[in-house]
Amino acid sequence: MPPDPSQGDSPVLLSSGPLAGAGTGHGDTAVALPPVAPLGGRAALPRLRVAFGPLAGRLALGALIVGAFAVVLFAATGPSALVPRTWMSFPNWESGPLHGLIGRPVDDQTAISYGFSFVLLAMLAAYGVALASARALSLRAIVICILALHAILLLSPPLQLNDLFNYLGYARLGALHGLNPYTNVIADEIHDPVYLFTSWHHLRSPYGSLFTAITYPLAFLPLPVAYWTLKVVVVSMSLGFLALVWYVARLLGRDPRLALLLVAANPIYLMYEVGGFHNDFFMLVPSIAAIAFVLTRRDRAAGAVVMLAVAVKFTAGLLLPFLLIAVRPARRRLRILEGAALAAVPLIALSVALFGFSLPNLQDQSTLLTDFSIPNVFGWMIGLGGGAPGLLLVADLALVLCVVYLLWRRGDWLTDAGWATLALIASLSWLVPWYVVWLLPLAAFSSSVRLRRATVALTVYLVIAFIPLTGDVLFDLNINPMASPVGEASSALQQNLSQ
Repeated sequence: MPPDPSQGDSPVLLSSGPLAGAGTGHGDTAVALPPVAPLGGRAALPRLRVAFGPLAGRLALGALIVGAFAVVLFAATGPSALVPRTWMSFPNWESGPLHGLIGRPVDDQTAISYGFSFVLLAMLAAYGVALASARALSLRAIVICILALHAILLLSPPLQLNDLFNYLGYARLGALHGLNPYTNVIADEIHDPVYLFTSWHHLRSPYGSLFTAITYPLAFLPLPVAYWTLKVVVVSMSLGFLALVWYVARLLGRDPRLALLLVAANPIYLMYEVGGFHNDFFMLVPSIAAIAFVLTRRDRAAGAVVMLAVAVKFTAGLLLPFLLIAVRPARRRLRILEGAALAAVPLIALSVALFGFSLPNLQDQSTLLTDFSIPNVFGWMIGLGGGAPGLLLVADLALVLCVVYLLWRRGDWLTDAGWATLALIASLSWLVPWYVVWLLPLAAFSSSVRLRRATVALTVYLVIAFIPLTGDVLFDLNINPMASPVGEASSALQQNLSQ
């Protein structure tokens, strides 16, 4: 099929011919899919003014590997700003096998923070070159780069955040100490060895019941073993997630090279999501599997795995209505809902058995602000004093209206799911860099150049906003987006929850 000359967002309805890997249906005649472009076709890639050749692409991939290795190597040498709370404790089992490999070349923490900032900016530039070289790179080179990056990051201590230890803290709170992580806090296990490594000491768990239940067996392992087990699982799930991205891109007729590069070469994906060993993969794997199941007409399985994703993080529920509008005829929607209902029953039973009727604590986090969340920056720029409650309410209402409109217009469902996810990220008062990972696969699958551009722009914004260098530059300029009553109240609440 020739590429869409408008490169817009309009959908194409594909009729009864089965997709690759799909069985024939009986009356299940269509799935609303984005326009399919040939390998390397214009609609499969962002409209770039400069296209680089294979040498530039390979150099960009090499720069990503060198940058990741440099950060991991410095993070493993000793306590630093690269790894939170390491000034309190940084045992060899946490720092990993690279500990002591180069001694301690730099002790100046400002220099280390600035070095990290410049490496991230360099990786961001390499990301752009890699995307511009997607037509020229071989899939083999991309896969080798991805495997090398994951091997390097597996050796790293958690970069920039220590949520991994919070996961273990909530698991030990429930499994070892018999306390409900949705009604109790990590501070209630102050004598447990994990306490020293955790950060949210007075925050009830915000994570879904399925994820919490999955982590319970780790509580019975020695802490170093649990730590490395969870790291290996997260890195393995990242690779599984990328395999699903490749598979879905092939189903859609997209160039899988671009899809993989857009996701896996993203510096936030690498340094915050994989390098931080975050739990989003427990949500992303079933979410992308649901898309694959819809494309191959396994509708009940699609509904079921969406509920698995929701049981990890509620934000995954945003995908379900777009799956429902993707399929024709109506009985296929019923099958998706049947699968969701059948999966919801045991998931609810598991949650009630382990945690009673307590729910994840989303309330505290939804009232917190980060300096560069979109509502806080917008409120600060227009003189409202940052992310005021009224402005946050307007942002939530705008999100609802945006989703309703996208569902009503019934456009390209993958593109619309991407725009809805982008709107969700933009509405959050608590915005952290790795949330862009929710958007990356949808942008990779979409036919919309505008959505991919917006995704790359969001990546650029998040990298620049959250690197240490930006904070110091703004401080020198006497610019502080949190210097408002609501910002100060949020900072005080964060301190209370973490102390």
